[in-house]
Amino acid sequence: MHQPPPTDLRKIMTRPRRPAGTHPGDTRPPTARPGDSRPAGTRPPTGRPPGRNDPRRPGSRPRRVPAQPPPHPAELFTELLLLVLSGQRPVHAVARHVAHTAYDDLVRLAERLPLRSVGGHRPAVRRVGHYEVRPGVFEVFARVGAGPSLRALAFRLHRGDDERWRCTAVEVG
Repeated sequence: MHQPPPTDLRKIMTRPRRPAGTHPGDTRPPTARPGDSRPAGTRPPTGRPPGRNDPRRPGSRPRRVPAQPPPHPAELFTELLLLVLSGQRPVHAVARHVAHTAYDDLVRLAERLPLRSVGGHRPAVRRVGHYEVRPGVFEVFARVGAGPSLRALAFRLHRGDDERWRCTAVEVG
C-alpha cells in the first residue's frame, strides 16, 4: 500500500485558510461572509476583493512625483559656506570649490567663526539672492540668522572651463 509523504506541520499551521467553496475539488457554492448583505460570490461595488482595504487597483502604477529642478549653485554654496563659517565643517572640506585668494580669505574668516551659534541657536540660511553679472558669474548674497541675530554673507561664483562652480570671493558682514 502507498504511504503519503510526511507533511511538515509548520507549513500546515502557517498556510492561510481558504474560504468554503474555493478549495480545489470542492463543489459547494461559496458562502457569503457574516454581516455581508451582498449575494454570495459577488464583489463589492469598488471592484476590490472582499477584505482588501488597499485603494490601488492591481496592476496600477504608482504616481510619479514631478522631478524638481536641482538647486541653484548659489543655494548649495551658501549652505556649504555656512557650515564652514559656523565651525561645523573644516575649511579644507571646501578646498576644491574655492579659488586661490578666496581660500585664504575663508581660512581667516573661519578662524573667527563669524556665523557661530548664538545662545544655543544653530545658524540657518534665511534668504538667498543672486545677481548674474555675466554668463557664468554670480554675485550671491544671503541672510544668515542664529536666534535673534542676523548676519550677511556675500560671495562670488565663477563657472570654470570644466563646467564646475568655484567661489572666488567671500565676505561676512
